[in-house]
Amino acid sequence: MEQPGERAGANLSFWERTAQKFYTKPLTENLIADVCIIGAGIAGVTTAYLLAREGRDVVLIDDGPVGGGMTGRTTAHLVNALDDRYYELEKILGQEFSRLSAESHTAAIDRIEKIVGDENLDCDFLRVDGYLFLPPGGSVTDLKHELNAAHRAGLREVERVDDIPVGKFTTDGVLRFPRQAQFHPLKYLNGLARATTDRGSRIFTETRVVKVEDGDQVRIETSKGYSIRAQAAIVATNCPINDRLVIHSKQAPYSTYVLALRVTREVEHLLLWDTAETAEEEKQTLGPIPYHYLRFARDNKGDVLIVGAEDHKTGQASDFEARLAKLERWTRDHFPFVGEITDHWSGQVMEPVDGIAYIGRNPGDENVFVVTGDSGNGMTHGTIAGILITDLICGRENPWTKLYDPSRKTLSPKVVAGYVAENANVVAQLRDYVTPGDEPDAEKIQSGGGAIL
Repeated sequence: MEQPGERAGANLSFWERTAQKFYTKPLTENLIADVCIIGAGIAGVTTAYLLAREGRDVVLIDDGPVGGGMTGRTTAHLVNALDDRYYELEKILGQEFSRLSAESHTAAIDRIEKIVGDENLDCDFLRVDGYLFLPPGGSVTDLKHELNAAHRAGLREVERVDDIPVGKFTTDGVLRFPRQAQFHPLKYLNGLARATTDRGSRIFTETRVVKVEDGDQVRIETSKGYSIRAQAAIVATNCPINDRLVIHSKQAPYSTYVLALRVTREVEHLLLWDTAETAEEEKQTLGPIPYHYLRFARDNKGDVLIVGAEDHKTGQASDFEARLAKLERWTRDHFPFVGEITDHWSGQVMEPVDGIAYIGRNPGDENVFVVTGDSGNGMTHGTIAGILITDLICGRENPWTKLYDPSRKTLSPKVVAGYVAENANVVAQLRDYVTPGDEPDAEKIQSGGGAIL
């Protein structure tokens, strides 16, 4: 069943405003299944769908509606142009893993397109070009390195072009990545969930999991005392609920901010990313603030421009209004044809130490699988997870297994050292947060903000 409605305490994203929420009933009995999947976002629903096509008896549970987490708060770029540059991946993981990364993200876009066709999903899927461009003062050398590394990774159609088809930009270099894509993530997920239940899978929303125990049979326990026993369990909750140490020591959460603004003229739909980072003094306190990322979408009133940026480590900044204002100024400077703000929201990105998601068996477990560390490419990483974990459960070899293995060790000591240094201030921040807060009244907390009470 699909119902409209807001999540308490959160701004609706453009996607949440323009799609129905997909609810079923909560779990009210003990169950046995082949596979239990925890988390009904892009990774969980895709995996459920692909396993259902294999004839597996699947139970999918979530503590909210389908797509009620980060899938509903993404900007939904479907790309093989990664947040972490290919020339950087080569340094960390080597050329072969860089190639496999490009291959897997390309395959994910193709699989989404195939599913849309097979299931006749009305989700605004569209193939578009993507453009990576230098901001003023950006490194032309880095752009050349990225072009060459993308070619070595198998993306031979990536090319350098003279300009960007839309917007007012001064740039010293642009790379065009052809055959990227975009879609409406919640329309896609709702259709995929229906296709999954049509194949016999069971979905239970508003069902919170409190324990996952590995074994010959995995036991999943809910907050209401019901249990599910399964041959395998998949934790696809963005931030894993079953592993409080191993996986979390390999990644860090970042908050990101998004605006949607009405477009006042016809525009060519495309994807844009720049290579800008924040000022050096902010890097020392907040970590690197990545590039701007943009796309267009459409509602019943016409086109909107969706732009995100201003990332920071979660919990280490409270100036969200200033960040949104800065993002708005940047957008209006470069896209003078935009009008009113229609939506604004924030999301969370899990950033792994080496830029590659963790997909596979949870470290130390035999029958519990995990999906996390999307590194800003959640829609394709979630689809990769569905393909890879389905192969693992069905006993098939997959060439991406080692690349995404959650137990892998990063090959570069320099990367590990940098990650440790970058996150050294996290402990101090958490220490401050577990002491009593200084805001006594919840009514005084601004919309979109938070405080310790």
